[in-house]
Amino acid sequence: MDFGTIIGIFLALAAIVGGNLMEGGHTESLMVFTAFFIVMGGTLGACMVQFPMSTFMLGMKMTAWVFKPPKQAHSEAIEKIVSWSNIARKEGLLGLEAISENETDAFAKKGLQLLVDGSEPETIRAIMEVDMDTKEHAATQGAKVFDAIGGYTPTIGIIGAVMGLIHVMNNLADPSKLGSGIAVAFVATIYGVGIANLFALPMANKLKALIHDQTQFRQMIIEGVISIAEGENPRNIETKLQGYIHH
Repeated sequence: MDFGTIIGIFLALAAIVGGNLMEGGHTESLMVFTAFFIVMGGTLGACMVQFPMSTFMLGMKMTAWVFKPPKQAHSEAIEKIVSWSNIARKEGLLGLEAISENETDAFAKKGLQLLVDGSEPETIRAIMEVDMDTKEHAATQGAKVFDAIGGYTPTIGIIGAVMGLIHVMNNLADPSKLGSGIAVAFVATIYGVGIANLFALPMANKLKALIHDQTQFRQMIIEGVISIAEGENPRNIETKLQGYIHH
């Protein structure tokens, strides 16, 4: 669990709500369902138009990454690669066949299978880099869904504000209906700007950082597998791969 995300969301909401209370406002004045419905409904609809449904759904699923980022166990992966190297030096590349069948990481498993098949290092690199680039592109497109949300919500918030003002103008003769129209007008703008800058854009940037870490992890796997294919010393492989660990 990423407690920084939870603390950040709590701090952002506390600042907005707390500032409103300090100014003598009421929390209920910010709780306007109509404004929220206009902003979020319009934004999600626009995103569905912009992205293929598979990409949109991937972006929604990646929301969980913001709170519980996928772990990249660099040290454990380096230990495994070094052990594979030792086995390859003692038993040959075919000695890795049983290990490849039991490997749980699909990307590493592909590399092991290529080693066992006796593929050339250049071929292994080309195949694995295509896989890595494809995964990175798909995940990046998912993160861009939140970029789009951050772009649409302020504009749709303005649409909600204009709609609220139209409602006000249509009911000038009935003062009892003016308050709700004005509330929707201003709260829709707050929702639009707030959702974009407090949630959507920070989430998009965080997801891009996590995707970058995933790509670096896969690049480390590629370098390890290539080093085994080239018959490098296990100690040298370990030293090289240690450079991928953030200190």
